[in-house]
Amino acid sequence: MSSVEVEKQYSIPSYAQIPVVAVRGEGCRVFDEKGLGYLDYWGGHAVALTGHCHPRVVAAVREQAGKLLFYSNVVFNDVRARALARLSSVMPKGMSRAFLCNSGSEANEAAIKTARRTTGRREVISMMGGFHGRTMGSLSATPLGHYLADYAPGVPDHTFVPFGDLAALRAAVSAKTAAVMFEPIQSMGGVATATDEYVRGVRALCDEFGALLIFDEIQTGLGRTGVMWYGDHAGVVPDLIATAKGLASGVPIGAMLAKDEIAAKVKEGDQGTTFGGGPLACAAMEATLAVIRDERLAENAARRGRQIAEGVRAIPGVTGVRGRGLLLGIVLDRDAKGVVKALRERHRVLAGGTSDPNVLRILPPLVLGEAEVAEFVAALADVLGR
Repeated sequence: MSSVEVEKQYSIPSYAQIPVVAVRGEGCRVFDEKGLGYLDYWGGHAVALTGHCHPRVVAAVREQAGKLLFYSNVVFNDVRARALARLSSVMPKGMSRAFLCNSGSEANEAAIKTARRTTGRREVISMMGGFHGRTMGSLSATPLGHYLADYAPGVPDHTFVPFGDLAALRAAVSAKTAAVMFEPIQSMGGVATATDEYVRGVRALCDEFGALLIFDEIQTGLGRTGVMWYGDHAGVVPDLIATAKGLASGVPIGAMLAKDEIAAKVKEGDQGTTFGGGPLACAAMEATLAVIRDERLAENAARRGRQIAEGVRAIPGVTGVRGRGLLLGIVLDRDAKGVVKALRERHRVLAGGTSDPNVLRILPPLVLGEAEVAEFVAALADVLGR
C-alpha cells in the first residue's frame, strides 16, 4: 500500500489532507516521494519559520540527540538554560521569564490560568473570529466557526466581543475581567488585522480596569509580521504572550512569556508539563532564535511581504491584501478553495484558506527569497487568469 493508504487505514480521520506525501524539505520547498518539489507558501501551518531543515537547526538537534534526548523539569539542564537566556534576550521590554510547554494551545492555557491566578478574577474576554487552540481551556476562548460549538459548553466565564471594536470592548470589560485576549492577526479568521490604534486602545482599557492583556502570538510572533513581536508595531507590551509554531523550526515547543511583575506572582505548582522544555526541543529553539537574529529574518519578512503585496495587487481577480509581513491574506473575487487546488496542481505551490471563503492565506518561511516571491506571483497570476 502507498503511504497515503497506510496513513488513512491507521490514523483516526481528523484532518482534511491534501494528496501530497512530504518526505524531505529544504529551504522554502518540500519534496514528495517522486522527488517533485513544492514551493511552500504554507510553511506547515506557519511552523517552518527558518525554512525546512535549516543547517544550523539540524546540527543543533543532531548534537543534542547524541547527548540527552530528554529529562523532565525536575532537574536543571544546560541547553534549557541557554535556550531560556536566548529567548529572554528577544522578549519585549519588561519581560525576562518564560514557561516552556509543548504547543500553542498549551501556551494559551497557561496564559489564561496565569491571568486568573494572579488577578483573582475569572472573566476572560476574547474576540469574535479568533482561534486559540483545541484543548478545552483555549477552545473556550475560540468563538470561530464550529470549533467551540461542537464541544459546548466550554469553560465558564468566557465572553466574546467583535474584533477591532473598542466601544464593544469598553462595554464588556469590568472590574471582574481577569484578561483580554486576542490574536493581533486573526489568521484562521480571514487574516483580519489589528491596527496600531486598536492595539493601543485595548492596552489602555486593560490598564484602566486592571485587567491583563494577553497576545496570542502563536503565528504572528518571532518576526513573522516584520517585527519580533506584534506589539512592536504600536509600541505596546502586553502582560502575557503565548507563542509556539516556529519557535523551534518544527520541533514541538511552546512558551508563555510574562512581564516580570506577573512572573513574580506565579507560585510553585501553578503550572506544569512533563515534556515542556525538554533538551531536544530547547536545542532546536536556541538555534532557531540565533538564526532569526543572525539572518535578520524579521527584516526579511517585512521586505518580502511588501514585495508579495505589491505583486499580487496588480493581478486581476485580487481585490485586496490583509495582514503584515509574511502572514498575508489575499482577498479574491472568487472562492479561494479552487485557487489553492490549482496552485498546487498546476504550479506545485502550497497555500491555504481561511474561514473567509474568498481569502487565500500564505505563511511562507521567513528565509523567502526574491526569486521565490516572483515565482509565487507568476503562479497566482496564471491561476487567476484562466
